[in-house]
Amino acid sequence: MRTFLIVWFGQLVSQIGSGLSSFALGVWVYEETQSVTDFALISLCIYLPNIIISPVAGAIVDRWNRRYAMILSDAASGIGTVAIWLLLYFDKLEIWHIYVAVAINSFFNSFQWPAYSAATTMLVEKRDLGKANGLLQSARAAAKIIAPTMAGFLVKEIQIEGVMIIDFITFLCALGTLLFVRFPKPEISDKTPPNFEQLLQDTLYAWKYITIRPGLFWLLIFLGVTYFNLGVLQVVFWPMMLSFADSKALGMVLSIGGCGWLLGSVMMSAWGGPKRRVYGIYLPVIMQGICLLLGGVRTSVPLTAIGVFGYLFAYPIAISCNRAIWQTKIPLELQGRVFALDFTLEKAVSVLAYIISGPLVDSILDPILAPGGLLAATFVGDILGVGKGRGIGLLFVSMGIFTLLGTFFAYRYPRVRRVEQELPDAI
Repeated sequence: MRTFLIVWFGQLVSQIGSGLSSFALGVWVYEETQSVTDFALISLCIYLPNIIISPVAGAIVDRWNRRYAMILSDAASGIGTVAIWLLLYFDKLEIWHIYVAVAINSFFNSFQWPAYSAATTMLVEKRDLGKANGLLQSARAAAKIIAPTMAGFLVKEIQIEGVMIIDFITFLCALGTLLFVRFPKPEISDKTPPNFEQLLQDTLYAWKYITIRPGLFWLLIFLGVTYFNLGVLQVVFWPMMLSFADSKALGMVLSIGGCGWLLGSVMMSAWGGPKRRVYGIYLPVIMQGICLLLGGVRTSVPLTAIGVFGYLFAYPIAISCNRAIWQTKIPLELQGRVFALDFTLEKAVSVLAYIISGPLVDSILDPILAPGGLLAATFVGDILGVGKGRGIGLLFVSMGIFTLLGTFFAYRYPRVRRVEQELPDAI
């Protein structure tokens, strides 16, 4: 795993740098505009190009050198950082510059993740794929924990310009590791330069490859539930907590949740997951369903903290085991576009959660559990309570029940349960 660890370290440093600049730019946009809408548009510019471009980007990655694809993505991100720094230095930065820079960065990042996932399969022995994916998740968790804390301090001490310089240095670190190592080259069946129609056919072929294998297809749909739940949590968790606790308690609970994610990732990187990796998906998702029930049923800071810790502890284990199954069963020449489709599903489901969860809570769930609401005087109101934030509690409980039922049906379906036995290994 030596080469993989070198690449992983460079990408870890780069992810922390990206987290620093994202935090700093978000603060700058909000302070300049005082507009939540303008702030939210940053998220749209992050996700939308990824969702649109990722499937085609995966097809390009499968026809190209995966290391070159990662180098291109990191180089483009570094150039974008320099452009923002120059605009700041000359006091020319405007809001639309950030939207354009974030969208371009998102475009090139569409190549990064499929190439990184497919490269992991080439760099790591099959038995160590679970550990490698645990390390990938630990890098994400570490960046989410370290970057906001560091950025909050650095923005005050060295201003946003200094943060952008640090981000650029982290990109150089990632580029340096990629230039230092070499990746094995998979066999490419068609080496002719592709046109757009050919790339579209390649993408559709990857989708067909998944759909004619029911075990993989329904495993993909099953993990979509986890992606959706996490998207909902990102929107409604803060309002629910603040309905019965203060910002200090919210910060403490979020830190505890981040530690859960990091601990689950580190455990997965050391353990590698169970021999039957599909059980490494079932059991953590069951744990997530129970944690959602705990978090929604009572307005209690300790109970909510336990639920968040358990939910995020289970998340990297389930994702790492799932990814290891796909890396083992998908031929190398298809992995770029298949992982791109998985990435597209993850982001699309998250965006769907962002869109529907707010109106669902504001227009339906909160009113029916408000004093005098439709469910206030029923057993639902007796169990969950009545008042502000209890509609979100009902949403959490519903998600928990749905998650447990989904896991039950996924276990009962033999194509998913036996996917590792029925599909031959491709590596």
